[in-house]
Amino acid sequence: MLTAYVASDFAIKTRGLTKQYGQTVAVNELDLEIKIGQFYGLLGPNGAGKSTTIHMLTTMTTATSGEAWIADQLVSADPVVIRGTVGLVFQDSALDRTMTIDENLQFAAAMYNLPPQIADKRIDELLSVFGLQEKRNVKLLALSGGQRRAVDIARGVLHRPKVLFLDEPTIGLDLPNRRAIWRFVEQLRRNEGMTVFLTTHYLEEAAACDHVDFIQHGKLQQGGAPHELIEQLGAYVLEINTADPENIAAQLTPLFGDPIREDQQLSFKISASDFNFSELQKTLGDAVSSMQWRRPNLNDVYLWTFCSPEQGEAV
Repeated sequence: MLTAYVASDFAIKTRGLTKQYGQTVAVNELDLEIKIGQFYGLLGPNGAGKSTTIHMLTTMTTATSGEAWIADQLVSADPVVIRGTVGLVFQDSALDRTMTIDENLQFAAAMYNLPPQIADKRIDELLSVFGLQEKRNVKLLALSGGQRRAVDIARGVLHRPKVLFLDEPTIGLDLPNRRAIWRFVEQLRRNEGMTVFLTTHYLEEAAACDHVDFIQHGKLQQGGAPHELIEQLGAYVLEINTADPENIAAQLTPLFGDPIREDQQLSFKISASDFNFSELQKTLGDAVSSMQWRRPNLNDVYLWTFCSPEQGEAV
């Protein structure tokens, strides 16, 4: 059996963390080191193992093998201590919509054994941040989706956890509400030194992470600071629409490597920062219906990590 690992520089550490359901390996020997105060993102397709990883780290499910530590505590040794150390915002709300905001948050405070006076003060602070003070006694049924999500996050950080897990926290929300939530999360990190562990399909949100890892079939694929991963991808992404993608791909693959193909659109990575696109446009002429080039972003890193160059489909 593995012994506890003590490393005060890390808020989260795993060694060989594995979860198996029958013959299916959901998470396969995961090794993570996430520093205190870091904004970390775990990205991957549906079913890649993101939520299962969070469930193991927050004691919602036990690992098949391997170990994990949260704030120097061995997760398997004392799940009760771990639950008081972490906050979790689920993909699906954990709130009771028939109860008021105050009732939901008071119930959560009681679960964390917060004294009533401290709980009231903390609830006031959190509702003030989201502008929900006047709705404290309103049932969640009467709130907008963005307001309910804000209460979900308030519930997750009510007890001032050392590590906050956000599993698709802004899914289904409009842009203003998403921005409001991320402003609050950044405030938590700045004021309380909280470590944030994020999974999201909105990759522009993950671009703000200090470090991201990609996971596929339960295995880590690659990782790094988002800006470094973007730089490594190339200087430009070239997008071409053509009625004859096979012919254009045959011409350009020797120059740029295999493209990602989506119907009649081909996307190529361009390494040279001084590439002459105008000359290429003249060369291709009427063989293409449109051609554009732009700087890459984290969405492009994701696509080249998880999409087949031949078919442009997630694998």
